[in-house]
Amino acid sequence: MPLFTTLQLAFAFGILGNGVSFLVYLSPLPTFYRIFKRKSTEGFQSIPYSVSLFSAMLYLYYAYLKKNEILLITINSFGTGIQLIYLTIFMIYATKSAKIFATKLLIGFNLVAFGAIVGLTYVFANENDLRISIVGWICAVFSVSVFAAPLSIMRRVIQTKSVEFMPFPLSFFLTICAVMWFFYGLLKKDMYIAMPNILGFSFGIAQMILYAIYRNRKQQVLPDLSLMDLKEIAIDMKAVVVEIIQENVDDENKNKINKQEEVVSVDEKKDVEYDKQDVALTTSNV
Repeated sequence: MPLFTTLQLAFAFGILGNGVSFLVYLSPLPTFYRIFKRKSTEGFQSIPYSVSLFSAMLYLYYAYLKKNEILLITINSFGTGIQLIYLTIFMIYATKSAKIFATKLLIGFNLVAFGAIVGLTYVFANENDLRISIVGWICAVFSVSVFAAPLSIMRRVIQTKSVEFMPFPLSFFLTICAVMWFFYGLLKKDMYIAMPNILGFSFGIAQMILYAIYRNRKQQVLPDLSLMDLKEIAIDMKAVVVEIIQENVDDENKNKINKQEEVVSVDEKKDVEYDKQDVALTTSNV
Protein backbone atom coordinates (compact mmCIF):
# COMPACT_ATOMS: atom_id res chain seq x y z
CA MET A 1 0.00 0.00 0.00
CA PRO A 2 1.52 3.39 -1.01
CA LEU A 3 2.34 5.86 1.73
CA PHE A 4 0.45 8.67 -0.05
CA THR A 5 -2.35 8.50 -2.56
CA THR A 6 -2.15 10.32 -5.91
CA LEU A 7 -4.68 12.92 -4.74
CA GLN A 8 -2.70 13.54 -1.55
CA LEU A 9 0.51 14.04 -3.52
CA ALA A 10 -1.30 16.33 -5.96
CA PHE A 11 -2.64 18.38 -3.05
CA ALA A 12 0.85 18.59 -1.53
CA PHE A 13 2.38 19.83 -4.79
CA GLY A 14 -0.56 22.22 -5.14
CA ILE A 15 0.17 23.70 -1.71
CA LEU A 16 3.87 23.99 -2.56
CA GLY A 17 2.91 25.51 -5.92
CA ASN A 18 0.74 28.08 -4.14
CA GLY A 19 3.59 28.97 -1.79
CA VAL A 20 6.19 29.36 -4.53
CA SER A 21 3.74 31.20 -6.81
CA PHE A 22 3.06 33.58 -3.95
CA LEU A 23 6.80 34.35 -3.81
CA VAL A 24 6.90 34.70 -7.61
CA TYR A 25 4.14 37.29 -7.48
CA LEU A 26 6.00 39.15 -4.72
CA SER A 27 9.43 38.98 -6.38
CA PRO A 28 8.91 42.21 -8.42
CA LEU A 29 8.41 44.20 -5.18
CA PRO A 30 12.04 45.51 -5.17
CA THR A 31 11.57 46.60 -8.78
CA PHE A 32 8.41 48.56 -8.01
CA TYR A 33 9.91 50.00 -4.83
CA ARG A 34 12.73 51.29 -7.02
CA ILE A 35 10.18 52.74 -9.48
CA PHE A 36 8.34 54.40 -6.60
CA LYS A 37 11.53 55.77 -5.07
CA ARG A 38 12.93 57.17 -8.33
CA LYS A 39 9.54 58.28 -9.65
CA SER A 40 10.38 56.68 -13.00
CA THR A 41 9.83 53.29 -14.66
CA GLU A 42 13.33 53.58 -16.22
CA GLY A 43 13.85 50.67 -18.64
CA PHE A 44 11.19 48.36 -17.18
CA GLN A 45 8.27 47.22 -19.33
CA SER A 46 4.59 46.50 -18.63
CA ILE A 47 4.34 43.46 -20.91
CA PRO A 48 5.17 40.70 -18.33
CA TYR A 49 2.67 42.09 -15.81
CA SER A 50 -0.13 42.59 -18.36
CA VAL A 51 0.27 39.05 -19.71
CA SER A 52 0.53 37.61 -16.19
CA LEU A 53 -2.68 39.39 -15.17
CA PHE A 54 -4.51 37.97 -18.19
CA SER A 55 -3.20 34.47 -17.45
CA ALA A 56 -4.36 34.67 -13.80
CA MET A 57 -7.84 35.79 -14.91
CA LEU A 58 -8.03 32.93 -17.42
CA TYR A 59 -7.08 30.32 -14.81
CA LEU A 60 -9.72 31.72 -12.48
CA TYR A 61 -12.29 31.12 -15.20
CA TYR A 62 -10.83 27.65 -15.87
CA ALA A 63 -11.03 26.77 -12.15
CA TYR A 64 -14.61 28.03 -12.03
CA LEU A 65 -15.54 25.72 -14.92
CA LYS A 66 -13.73 22.64 -13.49
CA LYS A 67 -15.18 22.96 -9.97
CA ASN A 68 -13.35 21.88 -6.79
CA GLU A 69 -10.13 23.64 -7.81
CA ILE A 70 -9.63 25.67 -4.67
CA LEU A 71 -5.83 25.70 -5.04
CA LEU A 72 -6.09 27.29 -8.49
CA ILE A 73 -8.64 29.83 -7.25
CA THR A 74 -6.60 30.97 -4.25
CA ILE A 75 -3.32 31.65 -6.02
CA ASN A 76 -4.85 33.17 -9.16
CA SER A 77 -7.08 35.46 -7.10
CA PHE A 78 -3.99 36.73 -5.32
CA GLY A 79 -2.15 36.97 -8.64
CA THR A 80 -4.91 39.06 -10.19
CA GLY A 81 -4.88 41.48 -7.26
CA ILE A 82 -1.10 41.92 -7.06
CA GLN A 83 -0.71 42.38 -10.82
CA LEU A 84 -3.33 45.12 -10.75
CA ILE A 85 -1.32 46.87 -8.02
CA TYR A 86 1.91 46.58 -10.03
CA LEU A 87 0.26 47.95 -13.17
CA THR A 88 -1.27 50.83 -11.23
CA ILE A 89 2.18 51.84 -9.92
CA PHE A 90 3.62 51.47 -13.42
CA MET A 91 0.92 53.69 -14.92
CA ILE A 92 1.57 56.40 -12.32
CA TYR A 93 5.30 56.75 -13.03
CA ALA A 94 5.58 55.65 -16.68
CA THR A 95 6.27 58.00 -19.56
CA LYS A 96 3.36 59.05 -21.77
CA SER A 97 4.22 56.57 -24.53
CA ALA A 98 4.62 53.71 -22.01
CA LYS A 99 1.25 54.55 -20.44
CA ILE A 100 -0.46 54.48 -23.83
CA PHE A 101 1.13 51.12 -24.68
CA ALA A 102 0.19 49.61 -21.28
CA THR A 103 -3.39 50.89 -21.61
CA LYS A 104 -3.71 49.27 -25.04
CA LEU A 105 -2.47 45.97 -23.58
CA LEU A 106 -4.96 46.09 -20.70
CA ILE A 107 -7.89 46.95 -22.96
CA GLY A 108 -6.87 44.38 -25.57
CA PHE A 109 -6.13 41.49 -23.20
CA ASN A 110 -8.16 41.97 -20.06
CA LEU A 111 -11.31 43.54 -21.45
CA VAL A 112 -11.76 42.61 -25.11
CA ALA A 113 -10.01 39.22 -25.29
CA PHE A 114 -11.12 37.92 -21.88
CA GLY A 115 -14.69 39.10 -22.43
CA ALA A 116 -14.73 37.46 -25.85
CA ILE A 117 -13.46 34.14 -24.43
CA VAL A 118 -16.08 34.06 -21.69
CA GLY A 119 -18.88 35.12 -24.02
CA LEU A 120 -18.02 32.83 -26.92
CA THR A 121 -17.48 29.73 -24.77
CA TYR A 122 -20.89 30.18 -23.15
CA VAL A 123 -22.65 30.89 -26.44
CA PHE A 124 -21.08 28.27 -28.73
CA ALA A 125 -19.91 25.54 -26.28
CA ASN A 126 -23.06 23.95 -24.92
CA GLU A 127 -21.35 21.26 -22.82
CA ASN A 128 -19.21 22.13 -19.82
CA ASP A 129 -16.53 19.58 -20.79
CA LEU A 130 -16.13 21.32 -24.14
CA ARG A 131 -15.81 24.70 -22.39
CA ILE A 132 -13.15 23.24 -20.09
CA SER A 133 -11.21 21.88 -23.07
CA ILE A 134 -11.34 25.18 -25.00
CA VAL A 135 -10.46 27.35 -22.01
CA GLY A 136 -7.80 24.83 -20.94
CA TRP A 137 -5.99 25.13 -24.27
CA ILE A 138 -6.20 28.92 -24.12
CA CYS A 139 -4.80 28.84 -20.55
CA ALA A 140 -1.94 26.62 -21.67
CA VAL A 141 -1.04 28.99 -24.52
CA PHE A 142 -1.03 32.02 -22.28
CA SER A 143 0.89 30.23 -19.56
CA VAL A 144 3.60 29.77 -22.15
CA SER A 145 3.28 33.50 -22.92
CA VAL A 146 3.86 34.32 -19.25
CA PHE A 147 7.00 32.20 -19.22
CA ALA A 148 8.08 33.62 -22.60
CA ALA A 149 7.34 37.26 -21.68
CA PRO A 150 10.83 37.74 -20.17
CA LEU A 151 12.36 36.82 -23.57
CA SER A 152 12.39 40.54 -24.43
CA ILE A 153 14.32 41.16 -21.21
CA MET A 154 16.68 38.28 -22.02
CA ARG A 155 17.35 39.89 -25.41
CA ARG A 156 18.11 43.16 -23.66
CA VAL A 157 20.49 41.39 -21.26
CA ILE A 158 22.44 39.96 -24.23
CA GLN A 159 22.53 43.35 -25.99
CA THR A 160 23.57 45.43 -22.97
CA LYS A 161 25.55 42.66 -21.22
CA SER A 162 23.79 43.72 -18.01
CA VAL A 163 21.32 41.85 -15.77
CA GLU A 164 20.06 45.10 -14.21
CA PHE A 165 16.56 44.60 -15.62
CA MET A 166 16.33 40.82 -15.10
CA PRO A 167 16.04 40.17 -11.35
CA PHE A 168 17.49 36.80 -10.35
CA PRO A 169 14.79 36.03 -7.69
CA LEU A 170 12.07 36.18 -10.35
CA SER A 171 13.92 33.76 -12.65
CA PHE A 172 14.70 31.38 -9.78
CA PHE A 173 11.17 31.24 -8.36
CA LEU A 174 9.62 30.89 -11.82
CA THR A 175 11.74 27.79 -12.36
CA ILE A 176 10.78 26.22 -9.01
CA CYS A 177 7.15 27.21 -9.58
CA ALA A 178 7.11 25.48 -12.96
CA VAL A 179 8.37 22.25 -11.36
CA MET A 180 5.66 22.29 -8.64
CA TRP A 181 2.77 22.96 -11.00
CA PHE A 182 4.06 20.41 -13.51
CA PHE A 183 3.81 17.64 -10.89
CA TYR A 184 0.45 18.97 -9.72
CA GLY A 185 -0.94 18.78 -13.26
CA LEU A 186 0.72 15.41 -13.91
CA LEU A 187 -0.72 13.83 -10.75
CA LYS A 188 -4.18 15.25 -11.44
CA LYS A 189 -3.90 14.20 -15.11
CA ASP A 190 -4.51 17.80 -16.18
CA MET A 191 -2.39 18.36 -19.29
CA TYR A 192 -3.44 22.01 -19.53
CA ILE A 193 -1.50 22.68 -16.33
CA ALA A 194 1.35 20.20 -16.81
CA MET A 195 2.36 20.95 -20.42
CA PRO A 196 3.16 24.68 -20.29
CA ASN A 197 5.25 24.24 -17.15
CA ILE A 198 7.73 22.06 -19.06
CA LEU A 199 8.51 25.09 -21.23
CA GLY A 200 8.42 27.30 -18.15
CA PHE A 201 11.16 25.23 -16.53
CA SER A 202 13.28 25.53 -19.70
CA PHE A 203 12.91 29.32 -19.88
CA GLY A 204 13.72 29.64 -16.19
CA ILE A 205 16.95 27.67 -16.60
CA ALA A 206 17.90 29.81 -19.62
CA GLN A 207 17.39 33.02 -17.62
CA MET A 208 19.53 31.77 -14.74
CA ILE A 209 22.30 30.80 -17.17
CA LEU A 210 22.23 34.33 -18.62
CA TYR A 211 22.36 35.75 -15.12
CA ALA A 212 25.41 33.63 -14.32
CA ILE A 213 27.15 34.84 -17.51
CA TYR A 214 26.44 38.59 -17.22
CA ARG A 215 26.06 39.19 -13.47
CA ASN A 216 29.58 40.64 -13.16
CA ARG A 217 29.35 42.74 -16.31
CA LYS A 218 27.15 45.54 -15.14
CA GLN A 219 26.58 48.25 -17.64
CA GLN A 220 24.48 51.23 -16.67
CA VAL A 221 21.51 51.63 -18.98
CA LEU A 222 20.34 55.20 -19.33
CA PRO A 223 16.99 55.65 -17.53
CA ASP A 224 13.99 57.48 -18.89
CA LEU A 225 14.00 61.11 -17.79
CA SER A 226 11.02 62.38 -15.88
CA LEU A 227 9.62 65.91 -16.26
CA MET A 228 11.28 66.96 -13.00
CA ASP A 229 14.64 65.65 -14.23
CA LEU A 230 14.29 67.67 -17.45
CA LYS A 231 13.44 70.81 -15.48
CA GLU A 232 16.49 70.35 -13.25
CA ILE A 233 18.74 69.84 -16.30
CA ALA A 234 17.29 72.96 -17.94
CA ILE A 235 17.93 75.01 -14.79
CA ASP A 236 21.50 73.72 -14.55
CA MET A 237 22.16 74.52 -18.21
CA LYS A 238 20.71 78.00 -17.76
CA ALA A 239 23.00 78.60 -14.79
CA VAL A 240 26.02 77.47 -16.81
CA VAL A 241 25.11 79.75 -19.72
CA VAL A 242 24.62 82.74 -17.40
CA GLU A 243 27.98 82.03 -15.79
CA ILE A 244 29.71 81.86 -19.18
CA ILE A 245 28.08 85.13 -20.31
CA GLN A 246 29.09 86.83 -17.08
CA GLU A 247 32.68 85.67 -17.50
CA ASN A 248 32.71 87.04 -21.07
CA VAL A 249 31.33 90.39 -19.89
CA ASP A 250 33.94 90.59 -17.16
CA ASP A 251 36.68 89.81 -19.68
CA GLU A 252 35.42 92.50 -22.03
CA ASN A 253 35.31 95.05 -19.21
CA LYS A 254 38.84 94.16 -18.21
CA ASN A 255 40.02 94.55 -21.79
CA LYS A 256 38.34 97.97 -22.04
CA ILE A 257 39.98 99.11 -18.80
CA ASN A 258 43.37 97.86 -19.98
CA LYS A 259 42.96 99.68 -23.29
CA GLN A 260 41.95 102.86 -21.50
CA GLU A 261 44.99 102.57 -19.22
CA GLU A 262 47.21 102.07 -22.26
CA VAL A 263 45.74 105.16 -23.94
CA VAL A 264 46.25 107.22 -20.80
CA SER A 265 49.81 105.94 -20.52
CA VAL A 266 50.53 106.88 -24.14
CA ASP A 267 49.05 110.33 -23.65
CA GLU A 268 51.15 110.84 -20.53
CA LYS A 269 54.29 109.85 -22.44
CA LYS A 270 53.41 112.30 -25.19
CA ASP A 271 52.92 115.06 -22.64
CA VAL A 272 56.30 114.30 -21.15
CA GLU A 273 57.91 114.42 -24.60
CA TYR A 274 56.20 117.70 -25.34
CA ASP A 275 57.42 119.09 -22.03
CA LYS A 276 60.96 117.99 -22.84
CA GLN A 277 60.74 119.62 -26.24
CA ASP A 278 59.46 122.84 -24.66
CA VAL A 279 62.30 122.81 -22.19
CA ALA A 280 64.78 122.20 -24.95
CA LEU A 281 63.40 125.04 -27.02
CA THR A 282 63.40 127.36 -24.06
CA THR A 283 66.96 126.40 -23.26
CA SER A 284 68.04 126.95 -26.84
CA ASN A 285 66.33 130.32 -26.94
CA VAL A 286 68.11 131.33 -23.85
